[in-house]
This record gives sequence, C-alpha cells and structure tokens, in this order.
Amino acid sequence: MEAIRAADVVDIVALADPDPAAVETALALSPDARSGSGLADVLDLQPDGVIIATPSARHAAETIAALEAGCAVFCQKPLGRSAGEVRQAMETARRVDRLLAVDLSYRETAALRAIAPLAARELGRVFAVDATFHNAYGPDKPWFYDRALSGGGCLMDLGVHVLDMALRPLGYPEVTGVEAHLFAQGRPATSADVEDYAVATLRLAGGGVIRLACSWKLQAGCDAVISCDFHGTEGGASMRNLDGSFYDFEAYRHHGNRTEQLTAGPDDWGGRAAVNFARRLADGQRFDPAAEELVGLHDCIDRIYAAADLAACRDPM
Repeated sequence: MEAIRAADVVDIVALADPDPAAVETALALSPDARSGSGLADVLDLQPDGVIIATPSARHAAETIAALEAGCAVFCQKPLGRSAGEVRQAMETARRVDRLLAVDLSYRETAALRAIAPLAARELGRVFAVDATFHNAYGPDKPWFYDRALSGGGCLMDLGVHVLDMALRPLGYPEVTGVEAHLFAQGRPATSADVEDYAVATLRLAGGGVIRLACSWKLQAGCDAVISCDFHGTEGGASMRNLDGSFYDFEAYRHHGNRTEQLTAGPDDWGGRAAVNFARRLADGQRFDPAAEELVGLHDCIDRIYAAADLAACRDPM
C-alpha cells in the first residue's frame, strides 16, 4: 500500500479489514479513504480495482466477486488453494475482461529480472534448475496451520514463489512428471498435516528437470536460504540471497569456472508488483492472457501434493 501511494498513479478510495486496528494503521497512510470491515464495503463504492490480502481460503471467491462487480484484481498469493479454484478465477477474469494479477513478488527482483532473459535465450538448452526457499521461521497467523484455510503449508506459502521463479524464465514449459516428499515435524506428512518441509522433482517436456525444496522452521543457520540456479549447455546463472536476508539478492552468470556478477546492492522490490498492477490499471489494461500461466503453476502444486499422497484442498468456495 505504501508503494502504491508513493507511485501516485491511482487514488486509494477505500480500505477494509475486520480488525479495526489494521484499518486505523492503513488510514494513517490514506486518511481520505473510506473504511469498512469487508470486501462488500469496498465494492459498494464501485472502485476500478481491488487488492485482496485475506486468508488463502477466501482468495478465489473474493477475486471472483470483485471481478463480477467490474473490478480489476491484484491478489496476494496464492490465488487459490488448488488449480481448480485458480481456473475458476481466471475464467471469470477472461469472461468479464478485467485485469487479474497475483503478488508473485520475487519476479520483480533485479536479480531475477537479470537472469530471466539469459535463461530464455543465452544459456543454451537449460536442462536443470535448482530452486530453494528455506525459512528458519514460520507464519505468525494461526490460519496458515489450518489446511482448509491455507490450502497447504510451506509448499503453498513458499513453493508457489519458488516454482514461479524456476518456471517463468523458461516460459512455463509442460511438466510431464512429478516426484515429491513432504514432511511435518520430521515425519512424512499425512493429509491431516500442514507440511513444513517439501522437496520435489519436476520432469519437463524436452528432458529438463526442476528440483525444488522449501521449508518453514528449518534449522538453517540463518533467517532464510533463497536461491535459484539455472544450468544450461552454454552457461549458468544463479540468484542468491545475501547473509540470510529475505530481501537482499545478487545475481551471477557462470562460464565454466568463471563467474560474472550481474546485480548487487539494495533493491527496493517489495511493492514493485503492486505498483506495476496500479500502472496497468491506470493505463486501462484489461484481461491479460499471460496470467493464465497461474493455472499451470497451481497445477504443479496440486501434482506435488498428489505425488506425496496428499490431495490438494478442494473445499467448495
């Protein structure tokens, strides 16, 4: 919200949260906005766009409600708890011709922006990607640990980012096979668990492979371990966090035993995806077919849960 306000490309006309303290904090940033307790209060004002940051179980239904009301939507990830929920939201956006975007914010880091064109064009045939997001902490809100509300654990929370970081620079290739193992407190996870460690291998059309690992509350020796390494026949490229930071990254290109640094230094990327949405909304953009890759992303998440014998949450909306 601070980033959108600072960009000054749209007017913030309404704020809603069931927690009055949260509303008060937000109003300090946008004192002229109307306030309410839920989405209906916002939609009553007929805004051009809505930002949704509620518990995951509500994302798809609230996105659809806002789209049906004629609003563009920027939704916190995940857009849904399953590919089915994401597909319903995407079909609605296409039918009503409204912009739909999701806060897959790591796309907007300078590091991944530098690597993406290399992976697409300059590394030769990219045959392997290693993608990791380990977190020494876990979410601080109880609903994250209720699978019906969250859709899953660290895979749904962090794996969505990691998979997008790996798949998008490759143009979201077809995934032909999945192997996976999920754990909860050191034991193989069951359908009653919210996993806190996930490891998966995705086989790609053309013979490539993506290896994914993510976790909550891992004994990692630092706050976070975040990386994405692309291995190609003509070179490699890597994105890595610095000193355990959730926010600071560097990017490198590799040539045999030589490494070239691509990006360094502070990068204020946290609100960049939201600002991009606001700019596109202000420019009058409508449904973007590129957003349909989100269905493929969540199909991969579903298949990882299925490969580990955990069905994705499919509660009716």
